Amino acid sequence: MSGLFITFEGGEGAGKSTQVERLRERLEEAGYRVVATREPGGSPRAEAIRASILGGEAKPFGPFAEALLFSSARHDHLEKRIRPALREGAIVLCDRFADSTRAYQGAVGEIEPALIDALEQVIVRATRPDLTLVLDIPAEEGLARASSRREEAGGGVDRFEQENVDFHRKLREAFRAIARKEPERCRVIDASRSPDEVAREIWEIVSARFPRNQVDGRKQAIVE
Repeated sequence: MSGLFITFEGGEGAGKSTQVERLRERLEEAGYRVVATREPGGSPRAEAIRASILGGEAKPFGPFAEALLFSSARHDHLEKRIRPALREGAIVLCDRFADSTRAYQGAVGEIEPALIDALEQVIVRATRPDLTLVLDIPAEEGLARASSRREEAGGGVDRFEQENVDFHRKLREAFRAIARKEPERCRVIDASRSPDEVAREIWEIVSARFPRNQVDGRKQAIVE
């Protein structure tokens, strides 16, 4: 596949959606075709599964049932949107991907790592992110931001936002552990700063990671 696949990860209220949009705008201004998407969701079937998961319908069945539903949504998302865009040479920006399953259902839900790995091998296969940006924020601050966002939008608390602060502290550490394990792919970014500061650091990371003179038959150059 000739495109680039960049994922955004992190806990609740870290600002992933905002930063996906900021990076999409900047890349499009530079002349690139960009596909911005999210998980769970991103395709009609996956969005239906998203509504079920975030509505809490799978919670009584435990973390493994949720992991299966996330994987089912991811399969459709990959087939219908991500892989076609990458084949056409687009830059795909995804708000959450497989690392969220590793963190939420794996590390925090205590599903055996071998089971999570097996799901990835079946569903994700070779479609791995070229770069993962982990937006890191203290759990308390992230939850406060998420609460403020809900109030502004008039929405309710979803399946994961309603978990206690200990859950979200474990989640933060799970994402940090993933980044420590895969430093070549993952970059941790302090998301407690202003959106402008975070966006500037993301652009610096992306443009340095995929410089103008890089030609390897797979990755496009990012032009400032």
